[in-house]
Amino acid sequence: MPRSRTGKTRLLLVISGFLTLVLLPGQASAYNWLQFNGDPQHSGNNSLERTINRENVGQLRELFTVRLPAAADGAPVYLGGVKTPGGVRDLLFVTAKTGRIIALDARSGALVWQGENPSGKCRINRGALPCYTTSSPAIDPDLRFVYSYGLDGYVHKYRVQDGSEVRGSGWPEVATRKPFDEKGSSALTIATARNGISYLYVANSGYLGDRGDYQGHLTTINLADGSQKVFNTLCSNRPVHFAQSPQQPDCPARKSGVWARAGVVYSPQTDRIYFATGNGPFSPPRFDWGDSVLALNPDGTGRNDVPVDSYTPSIFHLLDRADLDLGSTAPAILSTPSSNLAVQSGKDGKLRLIDLENLSGRGGPGHVGGAATIELPQGGPVFSAPASWSDPKDGTARVYLANSRGFSALKLTPGKGLKELWRTKTGGTSPLLVNGVLFCARSGTIRALDSETGKVLWENAGIGPIHWESPVVANGALYLTDETGSLHAYTLRGLAPK
Repeated sequence: MPRSRTGKTRLLLVISGFLTLVLLPGQASAYNWLQFNGDPQHSGNNSLERTINRENVGQLRELFTVRLPAAADGAPVYLGGVKTPGGVRDLLFVTAKTGRIIALDARSGALVWQGENPSGKCRINRGALPCYTTSSPAIDPDLRFVYSYGLDGYVHKYRVQDGSEVRGSGWPEVATRKPFDEKGSSALTIATARNGISYLYVANSGYLGDRGDYQGHLTTINLADGSQKVFNTLCSNRPVHFAQSPQQPDCPARKSGVWARAGVVYSPQTDRIYFATGNGPFSPPRFDWGDSVLALNPDGTGRNDVPVDSYTPSIFHLLDRADLDLGSTAPAILSTPSSNLAVQSGKDGKLRLIDLENLSGRGGPGHVGGAATIELPQGGPVFSAPASWSDPKDGTARVYLANSRGFSALKLTPGKGLKELWRTKTGGTSPLLVNGVLFCARSGTIRALDSETGKVLWENAGIGPIHWESPVVANGALYLTDETGSLHAYTLRGLAPK
């Protein structure tokens, strides 16, 4: 068995996208945070944390604040015990808006290495503003590589110890042929399917303003051999990266995007991936899937040029005309012992409860309607990734949703649907659940709430403006980036990250 950093024997277990380090009895455990919101479901539920909890979260104090080489509009990932040229370190990785991947010491915030694939001549919609990304990186299940989206339209693979880039066998992998019109908004996702193959998922959409020639698509990369599949949400019968019109290959339909924070989620129960689209036409006969939740096989393929399954609200025409993207969020999986459901929110302020095994209730793709719908308790559009948790004691699940209007918690009881537990008037971006504590950031403040009551347990007003940035907790420390280009770290009084 491998040895821990303290020389004590340890076991390695991979559980739902986490690496858990299980030490011998009497020893604390450490873990890694390999992708956005922790697992391939992007549940936002950190069940591995053993230090921070309801009782002591009020004792959090600033560990460090450092200025990054460029602002990162996403969330960090964490990998412990990396053998760098400067010694063994615990590392944080962030993807900057400029396409730069940055590795920092998780104890001090010191820069360890960086790599960059900048915008170069890329300008949004061929205009004056430089291209940018709001993506977050992901760490390979074998813990040797970190993946990051670049502004050259490719996903890049870096060695975690020194940032050297892997080239060859498909790498770097193309994600779009027109990065000036198609933006990498969502976090990268990695999932290991039932067949044991691990896949990297890269979603693309358009830039702010919904201009340009974009078709919103998903690129799925087989991490074993570097091969890839493309699924287009418009013209799904053409599994290729489209060129800018009038070049070929092209698609006559435009402006459907995959841009939710979580991007793609994977359900081990169904062995499928799910994602939502925003805007664009919905016309199955024309292979167009605007404002829909789509299910694909884990290798990124559908069936006969269409998704494996789909859900589309009956008001899809209104959603498109009013720019009320269904896909402003990804499905939040609420699997329980008796059901396999997900909550889909969006810009129209509604929550839709969908069955992951039968999205529309009609046994296949292309149908309209089929989901129970309720109003979001605090109202307003949702741009954040919900956090979800299932209680094995009573078979219930909970979902926590934050937006600019507030924060709400809902409970799913089998056979009874979603019921509000509490709400607050203060919201924020994508929340993180840790031992009954909900961490949530908004411009100027990072807060910790009691997940049962919504009561504020701790807050710090030392951060800058927040856009999509969201918190991460790993091994007794809380991390968050902001729009000033800073990385903030907090830990309990007298402690440092382990």
